[in-house]
Amino acid sequence: MSGGNAAEAAGGASSNGGVGGSSNRIQVSNTKKPLFFYVNLAKRYMQQQNEVELSALGMAIATVVTVSEILKNNGFAVETKIRTSTVEIKDEMRGRPIQKAKIEIVLAKSDKFDELMATAAAEGDAEDGEEQN
Repeated sequence: MSGGNAAEAAGGASSNGGVGGSSNRIQVSNTKKPLFFYVNLAKRYMQQQNEVELSALGMAIATVVTVSEILKNNGFAVETKIRTSTVEIKDEMRGRPIQKAKIEIVLAKSDKFDELMATAAAEGDAEDGEEQN
């Protein structure tokens, strides 16, 4: 397994400069982190760099699509590119290569992104104030 695929299989978020033209790739696993971890991480990446690339292999593809749809349906992001492919990974158990489906979805900030983030931050501050009373 190459380094990039190991990070994907581990479900980590990494910043792979120049890979696919994106320095802000989130490699998603469907077992390692909760769904909203990836939603919130994607929002942070978009705050910093205006776009984010969500990437997944195999069974984690459904998680990437769900994260993307949550961001789009709530007005935070617009889809700019979707790539699908098949990658070959060496099966450690059987010692032979296996084919895995791969998806990459690039999302950009929506026009309302900053406004929505400011509103969410203000609501969060108001809730914090209420809890302290």
